[in-house]
Amino acid sequence: MRNRIILVCLGILLAFIWHSGLCPAPSTAMTPANHPLVYPQSFQANQVDDYHGTNVADPYRWLENPDSPETKAWIEAQNKLTFGYLEEIPERDRIKQRLTKLWNYEKYGVPFKQGDSLRDGSSKRYFYFKNDGLQNQSVLYTLKSLSDEPTVLIDPNTLSKDGTVALSGLDISDNGKLMAYGLSTSGSDWQEWKIRDVETGTDFPDLIKWVKFSGTSWTHDSKGFFYSRYDEPSAKTKLEDVNYFQKLYYHRLGTPQSEDILIYERPDQKEWGFSGDVTEDGRYLIVSVWLGTDTRNLVFYKDLSVPNSPVVELIKTFEAEYGFIDNDGPRFWFKTDLDAPRSRVIAIDITNPEPANWTEIIPQAPETLQSVSVLNNQFIIGYLKDAYSQVKIFDLNGHFVRQVELPGIGSAGGFGGKRRDTETFYSFTSFTTPPTIYRYDLITGKSTPFRQPTVDFNPTDYETRQVFYRSKDGTQVPMFIVHKKSLKLDGTNPTYLYGYGGFSAPLTPSFSVSLLVWMEMGGVYAMPNVRGGGEYGEEWHQAGMKSKKQNVFDDFITAAEWLIANHYTSPAKLAISGGSNGGLLVGACMTQRPDLFGAALPAVGVMDMLRFHKFTIGWAWTSEYGSPDNPEEFKALYAYSPLHNLKSNVTYPATLITTADHDDRVVPAHSFKFAAALQTAHKGSAPVLIRIETKAGHGAGKPTTKMIEEAADKWAFLVRTLEIKP
Repeated sequence: MRNRIILVCLGILLAFIWHSGLCPAPSTAMTPANHPLVYPQSFQANQVDDYHGTNVADPYRWLENPDSPETKAWIEAQNKLTFGYLEEIPERDRIKQRLTKLWNYEKYGVPFKQGDSLRDGSSKRYFYFKNDGLQNQSVLYTLKSLSDEPTVLIDPNTLSKDGTVALSGLDISDNGKLMAYGLSTSGSDWQEWKIRDVETGTDFPDLIKWVKFSGTSWTHDSKGFFYSRYDEPSAKTKLEDVNYFQKLYYHRLGTPQSEDILIYERPDQKEWGFSGDVTEDGRYLIVSVWLGTDTRNLVFYKDLSVPNSPVVELIKTFEAEYGFIDNDGPRFWFKTDLDAPRSRVIAIDITNPEPANWTEIIPQAPETLQSVSVLNNQFIIGYLKDAYSQVKIFDLNGHFVRQVELPGIGSAGGFGGKRRDTETFYSFTSFTTPPTIYRYDLITGKSTPFRQPTVDFNPTDYETRQVFYRSKDGTQVPMFIVHKKSLKLDGTNPTYLYGYGGFSAPLTPSFSVSLLVWMEMGGVYAMPNVRGGGEYGEEWHQAGMKSKKQNVFDDFITAAEWLIANHYTSPAKLAISGGSNGGLLVGACMTQRPDLFGAALPAVGVMDMLRFHKFTIGWAWTSEYGSPDNPEEFKALYAYSPLHNLKSNVTYPATLITTADHDDRVVPAHSFKFAAALQTAHKGSAPVLIRIETKAGHGAGKPTTKMIEEAADKWAFLVRTLEIKP
């Protein structure tokens, strides 16, 4: 059964709201059976705020309190309407059955290795994740040799009956004997960390709480680790309170958290966050200082070989991104976009750290440099070329050695390990290739399959194209299009247009059972690489930030127009979707061009651009969006904010908004307020619904059962609203 919020007082509360005179008359749409669909009442409070001389109404401010009786009643009523509508769609059960059948295949994570048999008392082990198919959470296995039978190290499925406790982070000690691991409940960003004996599988009594946006890093004596945390929040409002003043600590094994050693804090910089990582040689603690979601960072370090050594500021200004790679004694290697928007590799000698003495090892290339690791005393470089992967190998002096031959055009990830390793593992996937794990021999340059899943479909039935189109201002934008080979370009194909466009995050080819089912039903999948992402480096990212955010929406709208002009689809058959920042993208595009789309599916979106910075980590996004507290940036935000650009008596596309009650990244109030405002403004007969998942968060760690249910609801909604005949 679906999880529902059950309120005994629902009827009383709704009766009060309906008869209080605080609400307009209920809006209506049509159910699958063509009966009038009556939306729950969303009363409008008299709330007006002054932004730099502009008065802005916020009548649904009350929905920001998720624990109020009124909000709980509203959630229950909305879910009753939404799930009732979806369950009446006859195709839904068949879609769910097909999703479940296809989802039931073995899924593997990229193996990694820890421990070194050359060190006294330590042992080498391999670790990897595996999901048998329909397990709610993937299981972590360990083995001492690739020919051994793996043993379970931790199975998160045993931690809760419904799979809502997820393994959200792990770190194996240098000797391979201990594992620090983080757990997240119901999708929350808050983590609790524990320590497990790898050999016996038993846990130590240590418990680390109030960790968010942090992993751990063991010292080389395996006696403890570094981590970052926030002060303990209010138990009642921990999913909404803003997160400031992160601190870096050291925890010693076997001691209570109250005795953890404070390594670094900045009471004068409430927005600074700290990530502490011990170098492979064990000598230094590298402290990356981050400021919200700004790609620029600072770099400090601490010499762990010297007792009570100070934290030394190496990179002191937020001028560029500096990603620490590895070190050769006091010579530190960094991936940076300083004077190189597509990034390069440089070396800094900390004994002579002035910028004039920095040296370039690998210069900027035409492709975008994404990742760097050091294996077999060589740099393994991951590039993006037009949003798909290339991997190249260089020696430590920056001379090209060879290119890794990948199985095709797609996305490759992994290539982790230690500096002396002569083997590594990577995953390769594409739109029609499920993630396959390869072992790569760094001596011979040969890849061999390690784990290759089998999915019940024929990849040769599908084709993938990459096209390039001109956006509104003439910028060339790439777009992947995937569909059955039998597709006819007659403008009648149901098309699912997906985008993100923010935070320098690239969209690359990947396999999805959900999308496969969509294409089996005759659907087209289109994924444009709009500005704001990281496909072409920092310049591409910045072209979609702050006052230039409209470029992202223009790129996406132009992609839709290109698909229509080239006879893939028509407005009545075109659905748009995106999550988080992509939910903002969908919200902005559907309010700017409601005539262009037949359906919209914004997921966990940032919809209120005037108050996003007032909840949890939302303040950190001002580096991406700008701040409504700034008069000039307010103008840009107000101009596209989805919540504030809905207009009364406009026909909007059929809309299915999705969010979750435990989302403490983009708090659900964004979706609540947008849904209430859209249901009130919309004059058409197309449904406007909100699906509020319970015991779930922003998406990470969501159980398989919930993912299948949500996918079935999404496709059923589109089958009905786009009039698809699967």
